[in-house]
Order: sequence, then structure tokens, then C-alpha cells
Amino acid sequence: MPTPGQIIQRNAQFHPHRTALVCGGQRLTHAQYADRVSRLAGGLRAQGLQRGERLAILAMNCVEYLETYGAAEWSGIVLTTVNWRLAAAEVAWILADARPRALVFEAQYAALVDSLRPQLRGIECWFCIGPAEQCPAWAQRYEALFDAAPDAAPSARNDEPLCIIYTSGTTGRPKGVVQSHRAQAALSEILSSELALGGDTRLLAIAPLFHIGARSLSAGAQWRGGAVVLHRGFDADAVLRCIEAERITAIHLVPTMVQALLDAPGFGSHDLSSLRMLMYAAAPMPLPLLRRALAAFGPILVNGYGQTEINLPTLLHAWQHQPDGSAEQRRRLASVGQPHPRCELRIVADDGRACAVAEPGEVLARSDTAMSGYWNNPEASAQTLRDGWVHTGDIGYLDDEGYLFLVDRKKDMIISGGENIYSREVEQALLEHPAVQDVAVIGVPDAYWGEAVQAVVVPAAGATVDEATLIAHARGLIAGYKCPKSVAFVEALPLLATGKVSKRELRAQFASPVQ
Repeated sequence: MPTPGQIIQRNAQFHPHRTALVCGGQRLTHAQYADRVSRLAGGLRAQGLQRGERLAILAMNCVEYLETYGAAEWSGIVLTTVNWRLAAAEVAWILADARPRALVFEAQYAALVDSLRPQLRGIECWFCIGPAEQCPAWAQRYEALFDAAPDAAPSARNDEPLCIIYTSGTTGRPKGVVQSHRAQAALSEILSSELALGGDTRLLAIAPLFHIGARSLSAGAQWRGGAVVLHRGFDADAVLRCIEAERITAIHLVPTMVQALLDAPGFGSHDLSSLRMLMYAAAPMPLPLLRRALAAFGPILVNGYGQTEINLPTLLHAWQHQPDGSAEQRRRLASVGQPHPRCELRIVADDGRACAVAEPGEVLARSDTAMSGYWNNPEASAQTLRDGWVHTGDIGYLDDEGYLFLVDRKKDMIISGGENIYSREVEQALLEHPAVQDVAVIGVPDAYWGEAVQAVVVPAAGATVDEATLIAHARGLIAGYKCPKSVAFVEALPLLATGKVSKRELRAQFASPVQ
């Protein structure tokens, strides 16, 4: 199998004049992209970065982001992506854990990076994306890296690590998922095949590239020489204009984005006929919204399930969306589809036995898209990756034709607006406030976001605290999107016989939607 870097080189050879990347006013052909990737790889080597050393990036979606990814694919340098939505303390922890030798950052984050530099003595080189006048004195301009001699040909090997993508863990500390060149190549080939991403594909990527979702789909589009159009954030009107102007053929949206597009005043005035595939992933699609989307966009919707540890093991294809079909077909709209041919699924009970059809248990998946392990965390790696099987932590069941239905999240993960939020991380932040004696965090139904973060707090004896104070306190420790949208105060949390908090009881108690 070719490496991702060899695909860049191949696209430059066979599709030199076709568009590779678009972002705002920037456009690169595949030949131009390969040239810049090879020159960036050479520039990084000239700065002393060697195969296997880490290079971190802190940036919103931009051409430079995919160029930096490309340089890692080309050279064997390992890219560490950093979520720009995180609080400063969270960014510092990730950078300290990954121990990168260099950091690429956008100028808008210069003040944040400067405040963290005393804590990050292992970083020797700082490269700023942006105009020269916005580059701080302690950093070099990103564009200066292109002055060195290019790396003549891709040298990375498929068995080497390509990137480290951090994802929150139930302990409250992020875990760095290590993805190899082989895993990305396999995923790109699978997506290209399963989603019909070919040389004429024009993919609109809106989700941030620090997530596996946006990167995997963009790599799938590039696998056969397609084009990637990047947006830095979601704006419904801008998306509709872009689909029409750029003749977008494929797009990835979370359900809240789909609803925003359908509700946009100008929805009916744009030509969206170029769209051939709309993937909705990261959260379930309510059936009424799904019916609206199918009526508006046509039979092009695809659902995908996955996680960073083993991306997209199942798909519910467009032809499997039958809202007016038989009872069985309608029931399967609540599923996340079937495994693709290069993935195996198992459902196992707590005692390790295989579950029967329709019996819930933990979802296990095995595929060559699986992670190599967690960076710098052998204990978690051994717990999650066993005998080639990724233990997802999700609870689900398979029906008699292998459709996967997710029924719970073993790790109490909350999905709000397509973002994964782990309750334990939020609980730890709130417990740092002296007025909080105990706390449980759950997801409650939300009409727009799907789920909202609800904190249930037991105040410390004699303490007085209000909702706004605790939310503000949490914002100082964790990213804003993780913070509670509401806080309820109780005298005691409901407990199970084991002494653990009964979150099921709490969800039942606070099940009314947050408006």
C-alpha cells in the first residue's frame, strides 16, 4: 500500500493541474501542493527536526494546516494536533505530554503561546502563520521554512507513527491517539471506496482539522486526486454559497449544522445539485430532521460511527436510508449501519462472552485503521487495545443482519453539537471550587445541541454558591463548550448499592430539555 506521502507525489504526477486545496482566496493545484509539502519538509529538516520527532500545530482550518500534515506524511516527522478551543492549562498539558520539538501556530494564538513558553522548555522552534508584522520576535515566520532545499521524495514508512491526536479520557486527562501512516492510508482507501470519493470529488471540510473526522475525510478525498475546500468555521449562508460556487460534491456535517442549513432563509435560492454525498456523523439524527434533510437534499445522506481510536468502523449508506420503507427499514434508521468489509465487530458482555443478537454489550472493533496505541500511556493502551481489538467503551447491540445500534455510552460521554464531552473532566473542574462537596455531570436533551451539559452539585456544608459562579469557575479550567449549561443543587446524589452515583436516576430526574 502506498504511504500518504506517496499519494501526494502521485497526485502531482497524474493530476498536476487539478485543484488540491481551496481556503478563502488561496488555491493550490496538486503540483503546487506537493511542491510546498516537499519544501516544508526540507525546511523542517533544516531546523533539525528528525524522523519520529514531534511537531505540534495550533491553528484553525487553513491551507497551512494541511501543508503541515503533508510534511509529516512526506518526512516521517510526527504531527501533534492541538485543539484551539481548549483552555490554556489544557493546551499546556498536551504540549508537555507530547514533548514536541517545534510548534506551528497561527498569529492569533501568539499571546497564548507566549504565556506558555516558560512551561514548554522542550520546544526549540516556534513558527508563526500570518503576516510578518504579526509574527512575534521570539518566533520565525512559517513562510521562511520554504527557503530551504526541498526533500526530494517521500521518505516516511507505513509502519511509522504519523500523528498524535488528543482526545479526552474518562479520568479527565486527554489521551494521545497514535495513528500510523498505514492506518491513515487504509482509512483513506476505505473512505474513497465506501463513499465514492474520486478524482472529481470536491469535499467541503468544515469541522476542525484537529479532529480525526475532518482529517480522515480530507485524506479520503485526496487519495484519488480530489479537491478539499476548507472553511474555518461554520456559517450556514457561507456553506450554501460555497456549495453552489465551488460545485461541492461531498460534505460532512453534524446534525445541528444540517438543521441550520435547512432553516437558513436563503436555503431554497441556492443551486445544491452538485452534492452527491452528505455525511452526518458525531451525533444521531432525529427522525423528523432526517426526513427534512432527505426531502431537501435527496437520497445522498450517509451516517458514520467511529472514534479516534478506530475511525469509522460502520456506515449507514444512502441506499439504506428508507424513511418510508418497511418497519424494519425505518427501525434501522436508528442504527449506525454495518461494518465495512475491512472491519470486524464484536459485542461482548462484561464477563467477556459474545452477546447474542439484540443483546447489548461493549462494542469491540478490529480493522487496519486502528490506532497504534496511546502516546506515553501504556496502561491505557493495554486496556483499550487487546489482541488487535479496540474496546470502544460504547454499549450497543447487533441485529440479525449486523446493523449496529448504540444504546449507551459506557464512559458517560456527552455529545453536544458534535463535540465529545466527558463528564468526569467537567466534574473534576467543578470539584476544585471550595463550595462544591460533590458533583455529577450528565447530558440532558437539548432541542438544538442534541445534548447539553448539566451539573448536579452538592454544596459544601455552610457554603453558598450560585450557578453563574460555578460556570465561570469551570471556564477558567476547561474549554467553554465543555462547561455546564445549567447547574442544579441537591442535598445528596443518588447512589447505587456499590456506592457509585446513579447517573441513570439523575438523567431520568433531569430529562426535560434545556431550552
